[in-house]
Amino acid sequence: MTDAVIAATGLYTPPNSLSNEELVQTFNAYVERFNAANADAIAAGEVAALTPSSAEFIEKASGIKSRFVVDKTGLVDPERMAPNIPERPNEEISVLAEMAVAAAKDAIASWGKDPGRIDAVICAASNMQRAYPAMAIEVQQALGLGGFAFDMNVACSSATFGIKTAADFVTGGGARAVLMVNPEICSGHLNFRDRDSHFIFGDVATAVIVERAEDATGGWDILGTRLKTQFSNNIRNNFGFLNRAAPEGIRAVDKLFVQEGRKVFREVVPLVSDMIVEHAADLGIDPRGLKRMWLHQANINMNVMIGKRVLGRDPTPEENVIILDEYANTSSAGSIIAFHKANDDFSPGETGLICSFGAGYSAGTVFVRKR
Repeated sequence: MTDAVIAATGLYTPPNSLSNEELVQTFNAYVERFNAANADAIAAGEVAALTPSSAEFIEKASGIKSRFVVDKTGLVDPERMAPNIPERPNEEISVLAEMAVAAAKDAIASWGKDPGRIDAVICAASNMQRAYPAMAIEVQQALGLGGFAFDMNVACSSATFGIKTAADFVTGGGARAVLMVNPEICSGHLNFRDRDSHFIFGDVATAVIVERAEDATGGWDILGTRLKTQFSNNIRNNFGFLNRAAPEGIRAVDKLFVQEGRKVFREVVPLVSDMIVEHAADLGIDPRGLKRMWLHQANINMNVMIGKRVLGRDPTPEENVIILDEYANTSSAGSIIAFHKANDDFSPGETGLICSFGAGYSAGTVFVRKR
């Protein structure tokens, strides 16, 4: 059985950056109109008045300062407050596949090898724009690749689950190299009229190439992977094809992203921290000796707390990479962006951790060592 290596990564960033200030200006314009239109009902206690937001509140609550989005025009329009993404004809590449291909080409260029060596494509993301055909197969065709391809969804942990799956194909002899892509248009499922969550997400696509160790030049040895799931309703999205079949009609409120943020923080932080420490011990790794952690980019306070529990002290910015200030939460892609942007200073033999956590609950750990 061969070992697996993370050989290259790629990143596609949409061209539109949206600041907290721009987001708040739109949200507060909506709040002002809502409260004015419902003034009598609010005065009578029949309707709750909406509370304005602020850039300071957003940054304190999350650490987010801005995010990249596929479309900005619809998000700064108080009448719409949703992205404008026209539906494409079936003859054109879908928008998520197009983003995935861009990230994949970046990874392939960094890899520097014949893409014909890629025997499988996995599209691992939390927000699929259709049930079928699989976007992974669409990406496979756009890149002119052979082999097989499929989609998988484990919410914000999709990338680490995808790396684990890719590594298993490689170590088991099913593929020489696997391309794993994470296209995320999180702005499409976000309720921009909800003060508690309207600022959370951004759009992006990432890519990872996993190949056989004997074929790799440089890269990162995958020392161990571990996956964990535990059912919870605290992060949920009920949008699906059965909505139209519900005799009572569609309840729009839960067809977008909803979460119980405080419960998520209280339950996920210990779950992930314990998982990291236990996995490290099983691999014979002292977690306090990790040079860097590339954690899921959901909330800066969660990442700091997890880092503190794992290292036994406050982590430095170099040890606990934060990119959500610029990208916001990009679901499955967050930990891969962090890894992609902050690993050039590693020397051979130094170790790090790619870690995800999110809806499910789901969590994944991938310990890596620079070759």
